[in-house]
Amino acid sequence: MQYCAFLRGVNVKGTNMKMAEVCQVFKEAGMENVSSILASGNIIFSSDKDAVELKTILEKAMSEYFNYEAFLFIKTVAETELFWTKNPFEKNENFHTYAFVGNENVENVLMNEFEIALKSENEQAKIVNNIFYWQVSKGNTLDSSFGKVLGKKSLKNQFTSRNINTFEKILKKF
Repeated sequence: MQYCAFLRGVNVKGTNMKMAEVCQVFKEAGMENVSSILASGNIIFSSDKDAVELKTILEKAMSEYFNYEAFLFIKTVAETELFWTKNPFEKNENFHTYAFVGNENVENVLMNEFEIALKSENEQAKIVNNIFYWQVSKGNTLDSSFGKVLGKKSLKNQFTSRNINTFEKILKKF
């Protein structure tokens, strides 16, 4: 079966890794047809194992090789496609739209955080198909109150986010 692994915290805050090395770690862990999309930690691969087993194997391999606490989220092709096709926001050149990949029910945790956060003009969030989507004006991603919540240590093992355009690139590579 084909999967996409979404790694958390890649090439930010001192955790620098080359995608070629990440792909090699995946291959050495027994994955096949391994390739990366962008430098933000999106790895496509094949395996006959299930997502739960893969998460354990790959987090251990990544943690050991790169000497950091690795968190990653495994999705099938069909699951990955939903992030793109269920996007509730119209494309707007003045906004970034993000979709969040994570543990079961993390969308509700994120919505609770979003609801109590101060919002910039036209900043909004929606849950569609158990996926949390966030739209924020360009230039406000890291400055927004909700954007700061995303870096909370208590949440780091629960999700990662990607710009919606990343999902389109991933789907084209599948």
